[in-house]
Amino acid sequence: MSGFLNSWNDGEAKRAIIDFVSRVSDGNGPDFVPKVDRIATFDNDGTLWCEQPIQVQLFFAFDRLAEMAKADPSLKDRPPFKAFLERDLAAIKALGKEGAFRFVLTTHSGETPENFDRLSHAWLASAQHPKLRRRFIDNVYLPQLELLDFLRAHEFTVFIVTGGGGDFVRSVSEEIYGIPRHQVIGSSVKTRFEIDEGRADMVKLAELGSFDDREVKPANIHLHIGRRPILAFGNSDGDLAMLRYTKSSSYPSLALLLHHDDAEREYAYDGNFALSPLVEALDRAHEYGLTVVSMERDWNRIFGDQPG
Repeated sequence: MSGFLNSWNDGEAKRAIIDFVSRVSDGNGPDFVPKVDRIATFDNDGTLWCEQPIQVQLFFAFDRLAEMAKADPSLKDRPPFKAFLERDLAAIKALGKEGAFRFVLTTHSGETPENFDRLSHAWLASAQHPKLRRRFIDNVYLPQLELLDFLRAHEFTVFIVTGGGGDFVRSVSEEIYGIPRHQVIGSSVKTRFEIDEGRADMVKLAELGSFDDREVKPANIHLHIGRRPILAFGNSDGDLAMLRYTKSSSYPSLALLLHHDDAEREYAYDGNFALSPLVEALDRAHEYGLTVVSMERDWNRIFGDQPG
C-alpha cells in the first residue's frame, strides 16, 4: 500500500481505510465485494473542498447577482437579493442551507446547461477565497485526492453526492477530482425542453427540482446509481442519512466523517456552522458505526501547497 495516502497520518482512520479496502478487494478473502458493487460516495462541500465561511457556490452567486443588479438595480432593495449583494453572511445563514441554495439555484434560470457550465467553469478558474487567498479550486483537500486515487486503484467507482448544485460541481469535477460528470449527483432546478431555430436545448427554470441533502441523498443515490455504496464520506448532519444508508449494506462497509478541528491550517467548526451543522453525526458516531477523521490529528497536510 506504499505510495498511497501519504498525507494521512498513521492512526485509526488510516488503518480503517486500508484494512477495509484491502478486505473488500481481496478476491480470495471472506469480505470480497465484486467490482461492480464497490461504490463510494463523497459529499463535496466540507468533505472534498473547503466550505468556509460559506459554500463556494454562494460566492459564485455573489458575483452573478452583482451582474444581474447592473441590469436591474431594484434587486439591491429586495430580499434575499439584498443579503447576497451586500454579502451579509448573517442574513444568508439565517435562510438555512436549503433556503440559501434554493435561492441561488433559481437565479440561474434561463440558462442552458452548456452555457451555465461555461460560466461556472470560468468563474472557478479564477475566483479566490477571501481568507485563504487561493483560488477556490485550490482549496481541495490533498488527503482526499489521495483517497480517491487509492479507491480507484482498487477498482471502486466514486460518486460525488452533494447538496450543492450538480451542474456547478460537474463543471470542474473531472479537472480537479478525476470524477466524470455523470458521477456527480447534486441539487438541481427543474428544466424545460425547447427547440429554437432547429436547435434542441434544456433550459433551467426558476423552480427547485431536488435539494440533495439529508434523506434526499440516499433517495438520489438509489435513483441515479441503483446500488448501495459500501463506502461513504461526509462532514455534517446533512450527510448522516447517506452514511447510515451505507452502513446498512449487506456487504462490509465503511462510513467516514470528517471533523473540521484545525483552526490553524483551515477552520475549526462543527455544530456552530448554521448552513451545515455537525451535531448528531459527531455525538453519535460510535453508536452509528462512523469512523471520525480529525483534520488536525489524521492529516499531516491539508492543501497541496502546504509543507509536508
